[in-house]
Amino acid sequence: MTATLLLILRLLLVVAVYAFLTWALLLLWRDLQRQAELVVARQTPQMILQPLDGGPPRHLATPVALIGRDPICDCPLDDPTVSTRHARLSYHHGQWWLEDLNSTNGTFLNGEAVSEPVVVTSGDELRCGQVRLRVEIGPASQLHD
Repeated sequence: MTATLLLILRLLLVVAVYAFLTWALLLLWRDLQRQAELVVARQTPQMILQPLDGGPPRHLATPVALIGRDPICDCPLDDPTVSTRHARLSYHHGQWWLEDLNSTNGTFLNGEAVSEPVVVTSGDELRCGQVRLRVEIGPASQLHD
């Protein structure tokens, strides 16, 4: 009788260990899925800067983009009223931010001078010197050329 009871206790212990391991793996799998969803949610949404003079649109998908006359800028603007490094667009805290980089002719958002970083939304009008740009923000699949 004692041998049978000992065997039953051993089997219960094995079942309990496997149940615990299954539960732990399930929790790890769920946590991994949640982390993957958070990483996807943190991806930078694409921004398109459409010149209002009819020039080609500029597609920006990096978290930091420079606007200026310098050809190495992410959004180069060939206009004498635009400074070499005129403004910076950066994506953080779930929003796009515009910052003037001490440009000569100023940076404007919807007609207001930018003196400190401001939030940019889809449909805003950005002006660097005399160059006006319309802002479109969203997933690449929703934006059209």
